[in-house]
Amino acid sequence: MSAPLPTVGFIGLGIMGCPMAGHLARAGYPLHVHSRTKAKAEPLLAAGATWHDTPAEIGGRCDVLITIVTDTPDVEAVLFGPRGAAQTLPHGATVIDMSTISPAATRDFAQRLAERGVTLLDAPVTGGDVGARNATLTIMVGGDAQAFVRVQPILEKLGKRIVHVGASGNGQMFKACNQILCAVNMIALCEALTLARQAGLDVSQVIETLATGAGGSWALANLGPKIAAGDLQPAFMIELIQKDLRIVQAAAQHLRIPLPGTALAQQLFRGVEAEPGGGKLGTQGMIRAFEKLTG
Repeated sequence: MSAPLPTVGFIGLGIMGCPMAGHLARAGYPLHVHSRTKAKAEPLLAAGATWHDTPAEIGGRCDVLITIVTDTPDVEAVLFGPRGAAQTLPHGATVIDMSTISPAATRDFAQRLAERGVTLLDAPVTGGDVGARNATLTIMVGGDAQAFVRVQPILEKLGKRIVHVGASGNGQMFKACNQILCAVNMIALCEALTLARQAGLDVSQVIETLATGAGGSWALANLGPKIAAGDLQPAFMIELIQKDLRIVQAAAQHLRIPLPGTALAQQLFRGVEAEPGGGKLGTQGMIRAFEKLTG
């Protein structure tokens, strides 16, 4: 007889979290959920998940707690706030934080949880909402190697490439590198499509032709067609990548290294944020900054 599946708590049911939790429910994991908006949990509750009003209520009922919330203060509140999960998590539990937050704060949170007999793994993801829906995310995991092995079957229900990347905080540092690539690639995409438009080229043909060449990228193949169609609806909002880039720059400042490409991306995104509703656009909304520059 196989061992029963561990009970999983899941906090954060947004664009990424809800489909990710759904994969676990369908895989048969006993699932306890919480989010700021209960309505987001309705599909999961219909699939058999149990709702809790606070993180503390979930903490006492799970072997593994997954969090995927917006920013560093949100993770701290979920874990250590007045109704935080750390109060009730059992000795030996594992927390998997899949948010994108500060590497330094992650190491601090890991130490604070370790004092309670709880292990924290930082496991940010890349692959966007499509990867969350299709369980094809890349997951970069920092922290205790034995804890990683224990929870790997859970992570395999959420992603296609799961990599242990070393000590606590390293997962977040990997994600910082990823966000640099996303932001600076967006500059290249917008510059190329701006040139194509101004030269009177068929922008869709440019995208289709170049996507498989040496300059091809995920951004060109997936966000290029959206720019061509004028679709700036978000899979990942500008205000969120700006949050991530602030984390990147804080890490760079600590390491005393310059990141000029990242700084330029921040400024271009900031120009779009200055428009009403600009921060809520998808990251492909950077094209608005280039449209202003070209008149």
